[in-house]
Amino acid sequence: MLISPTTPTTAFKLGEKLDDPLAMYLGDLATIPANLAGVPGMSIPVGVAEDNLPVGLQFLAPATQDQRLYAVGAALEAALTEQWGGPMLDQAAHLSLAQPFDKQEAGA
Repeated sequence: MLISPTTPTTAFKLGEKLDDPLAMYLGDLATIPANLAGVPGMSIPVGVAEDNLPVGLQFLAPATQDQRLYAVGAALEAALTEQWGGPMLDQAAHLSLAQPFDKQEAGA
């Protein structure tokens, strides 16, 4: 099992990077190795940063060892939920757009 940050930086506000596709791509940089290797991966929220936005850890398991990944993820999620007194989402900031978002403009 490998453990790494899910992203190289903390989360950015929803809609904040719409005009910067390179920044959005670089935000996924840590997830690319799993995709290239074809191994199972999972990201678990493990807390919030100083700006109250979520931070995640990524877990990677050997090929065909999905059950190992699920067991580790479930154990961590249960431990964190117990420590926090409920789901992490209850601790996160209310999500709002950094700027007006037009679905047509985004190609939706």
